[in-house]
Amino acid sequence: MSEYKIIDHEYDVVVLGAGGAGLRAAVGLSEAGLKTACISKVFPTRSHTSAAQGGISAALGNMGEDDWRWHMYDTVKGSDWLGDQDCIEYLCKEAPRAVLELEKYGVPFSRTKDGKIYQRPFGGMTKNYGNETVQRTCAAADRTGHAILHTLYGQALKHNTEFFIEYFALDLLMKNGTCKGLIAWNLNDGTIHRFRSHITIIATGGYGKIYYSSTAAHTCTGDGNAMVLRAGLPLQDMEFVQFHPTGIYGHGTLISEGVRGEGGFLVNSEGERFMKRYAPKAKDLASRDVVSRSIAIEINEGRGVGKEKDHVHLHLDHLDPKVIENRLPGISESSRLFANVDVTKEPIPVVPTVHYNMGGIPTNYKAEVLTLHGSEQVIPGLMAIGEAACVSVHGANRLGSNSLIDLVVFGRAAAKRAAEIIKPEMKHEEIPQSETDKCLDRFDKLRNSHGSNPTSELRASMQKTMQSKCAVFRTEKTLKEGVEEIRDPFKGMDSISVKDKSLIFNTDLVETLEFDNLIRQAITTMDSAYNRKESRGAHAREDFPNRDDKKFMQHTLTWLNDTNTKIDYRPVNTSTLTNEVQYFPPQERVY
Repeated sequence: MSEYKIIDHEYDVVVLGAGGAGLRAAVGLSEAGLKTACISKVFPTRSHTSAAQGGISAALGNMGEDDWRWHMYDTVKGSDWLGDQDCIEYLCKEAPRAVLELEKYGVPFSRTKDGKIYQRPFGGMTKNYGNETVQRTCAAADRTGHAILHTLYGQALKHNTEFFIEYFALDLLMKNGTCKGLIAWNLNDGTIHRFRSHITIIATGGYGKIYYSSTAAHTCTGDGNAMVLRAGLPLQDMEFVQFHPTGIYGHGTLISEGVRGEGGFLVNSEGERFMKRYAPKAKDLASRDVVSRSIAIEINEGRGVGKEKDHVHLHLDHLDPKVIENRLPGISESSRLFANVDVTKEPIPVVPTVHYNMGGIPTNYKAEVLTLHGSEQVIPGLMAIGEAACVSVHGANRLGSNSLIDLVVFGRAAAKRAAEIIKPEMKHEEIPQSETDKCLDRFDKLRNSHGSNPTSELRASMQKTMQSKCAVFRTEKTLKEGVEEIRDPFKGMDSISVKDKSLIFNTDLVETLEFDNLIRQAITTMDSAYNRKESRGAHAREDFPNRDDKKFMQHTLTWLNDTNTKIDYRPVNTSTLTNEVQYFPPQERVY
């Protein structure tokens, strides 16, 4: 592909993605003295971590007694017993240290009267193994992700991380089953860059934009996950897509769980606080899968509000306006802008909206990407962290405020492991030219497509199929239809239309490359959901309403070749790192 100018780089580590996970890894790598590049398709502080509102979980015990073992129990239970317990133990044990480290870096947490980090209650977070609610979620008002992201970017710059901003990653460079780097397109000048590295860390976030209604930004296209699929590697647990219970009706903008943590509550058209029926103990602070399904049932049974009876109301108008002003200023502003609601006087119209992807690239607690069939062998040179990874601490359902702690704990773990692997003066191997050619052939083919299908129409078709056939409640019929329908937009790529042929800030081509990434993940999500004949966490089958621990207490692994998927399973890891604690599923679900 002589038409493309290729510029070569060599680094110890390349971090792909500059959200919370990528930046925390970059800080740790640079602190360790490793030559580190961080590649991002958007300016780092525009990464989606900035949208995280409510807080970051850690058993600090600032607002009452707490224990990492209670946090672990909540996380295992919240995962509906699909989380790997060695990884969850690592997460919950390391969480307090990770949050105090953020405080040392300069994150401006809200404070208690005696100057400690303020912590609020959050859904599914309890003390004494589920007996009562605990205040575990450390908050910087309702802009916690924003505060963490800006702080970590400053630290990365301080430690001389080299940034490649507005570079679009195309594909991994593999050699004999080892990752040797990646290729990226510089949107600013149209050049192609080949990064050779001893370790590549994927931190590209989630793939929420496979759905029509999502709290995700338009940049959340799971680029790293698709690169892994194209490299012939599997993704894990793709059927588990979290619907956040409270997206603003008609718009999708997130209303943080912190609202309910501060005392907000949900009501139906009859003015009933209906969560008392579905989760008598936790009520409005039940885990997200429970609250989302409860809202969906209320709507399906005709107790929704509004003309169409298709949403419910979230009240915080009973709270002291000073509490709202100090602890929920962003929520107040979003409600005014997107719902025309004054939260001190009237309720917010809300409906479940796609929010988080539990599935992703399978890794161990050191952030190393795992190989096939439950083997603990790893793919040399490849790591994954954050929402792109499936470590699996969230299992079938993530608890609110466990995402930000996931980012910083495993971002730190990746940096620590990379520093152990990479030795001084390690030489870079040559990468076969065929790997570069394969990547640029795909890029060139899409760039020079002259078909009749606009990318926007294929993307809309994909999103509407996912929204209607793979939603909060799923059935054999809808999923079977979805398995067939979701392949149509993929086939439509054979005659896709890219009108802009330039190489500088070509948004037409960027959106086409992103769609190519999204549709692969949509297919694996739909097929994985169809094959899991049970209900667990965020995966709710009306035709299989019970959890089946004998058959399906295991992770789904999905490979993709063209439109053909291969599905296999690996067991959930119920052993822990220290054997201090171990949790087994009860026969019945209790919330």
